[in-house]
Order: sequence, then structure tokens, then C-alpha cells
Amino acid sequence: MSKPGNPLSGSGKVTLVGAGPGDPELLTLKAVKAIQAATVLLVDDLVSDDIVAFAPPTARVVHVGKRGGCKSTPQAFIERLMVLAAREGENVVRLKGGDPFIFGRGGEEVEHLKAAGIEVHVINGITSGLAAVTSLGVPLTHREHAYGVVFVTGHARPGADGTDWRALAATVRDARLTLVIYMGVSGAARIQAELLTGLPASTPVAVIQRASLPDQRQAVTTLGELVSVIEREQLTSPSVIVVGDVISGVDAAQALPSIFRVG
Repeated sequence: MSKPGNPLSGSGKVTLVGAGPGDPELLTLKAVKAIQAATVLLVDDLVSDDIVAFAPPTARVVHVGKRGGCKSTPQAFIERLMVLAAREGENVVRLKGGDPFIFGRGGEEVEHLKAAGIEVHVINGITSGLAAVTSLGVPLTHREHAYGVVFVTGHARPGADGTDWRALAATVRDARLTLVIYMGVSGAARIQAELLTGLPASTPVAVIQRASLPDQRQAVTTLGELVSVIEREQLTSPSVIVVGDVISGVDAAQALPSIFRVG
């Protein structure tokens, strides 16, 4: 057996594949090819069965659930599985919801694999924040309404202070940015209260649950009504919260018949 950390150990490799927001038709061709070539798949909880179905029948599929607010497979265990399988010569695909490098802990996994001497590649996927707002028929940026976009997590690492929402509110207001919040439903009360220190209560907001999937649900409201709408409509994880003037264009969007307005 090759020694741990030896750059020459094993002949396998690991590919971190972004599975996108859930709709299998949003996978890239490169992602599909990687899944079809896998001998071992480590699959996140949010990846649909329709996407896993691209794997060959001989592939070993291991579900390693990672969902905010739920019991998850320890990250160290997942990393150990990847290293062990690659050292056994397997073609490992780590199948992750959205994009591996946007709140997918892909950076940590790449660092760990490289330190262990494992060949690693990354294939991007459509991140849920983009898919969510696109499903409403509006953009993340607009020459008149939003000069840029900020992707931020609403779920801080245990022991960390997390996002400075007050400072971010001022930045979003002054720079005219769209704010996209991942994993923010459970902390919506705090997020709302602190964003209101810098943004008006009338700021348009959308909450999109299970973006791109057949059971997608969404609500268009205002920052001042955000928490009451989440509670009343029972919107849960996985959801994306989008804050900014671009949401005011939802009424004119082609996707309007699939949208309910509340608040």
C-alpha cells in the first residue's frame, strides 16, 4: 500500500462535480461525462436521483448527506473516503449540489486532496442563487437597478460571528447591489432585523425554495415582511433569499403565472 501523502500513491483521481440546482437538464456536458465515467460517486443530499441516474450501473454510489439544518455526514469522513477510494485506483466523483466552489466546501476538499497527493479536478455547476432568480424571469444584475451581486451564506460556522449584516446592508444600498443569501431561512429574523438598519422596509425580496425542481415554491414580498411571509407560507430549506430592486421586475416577467405574491 502506498504511503499517505505520497504524490505517487494510487492511480485514481477525484473530480468535484457541480450538479447544479437540481434540474438534470441544467447539468453541463462536462459534468455528465464525468458522472458517466465514475466508478465511485459520493453524493450530496440535495442531488436528485435523476442526476445520479447518469452514473454507470457498475458504479458504487455512496450518499453523504450535507444539508443545512439537518444531521450531516462529517466533512472529515467524506474527505477520508475520497482519499481512500482514489488510492485504490477508483475514478471518484464527488457530486455536489450547485457549484463546488460556492458554499460547497469545495475549496477545503481540494486542499485536503492535494495535501494527500491525490489528482483532483473541478467541474462547475449552475449555483442555486442564479437558477432561483432566473426562474422568476429577472436578472441578478441590471444596468439601471443592480451594478453587481453579492453571494453570502446565512449559516455561520460554529463558533464564528458570521456575516456582518449591518455593514453588508450599507454596502448593498450604496453600491446598488443584489444580495443573494444561501442557507438563510433559519436565521431570517436576525438577517431581516440587521438588514433593515441600512435598507428600507420596502426593499423587494424573493424567497425561492427548491429552485429549478418541479416542486419549486416562491414568494415575492418586501424586506419588512420577510419573516412573516416565510412563516405564513412555510418556506423551508433549501431556499435562497434574494434582496434587491431587480425583484421589482417580477410582475412583468414571463414566469409570472407560476409565482404567487404575498405580503
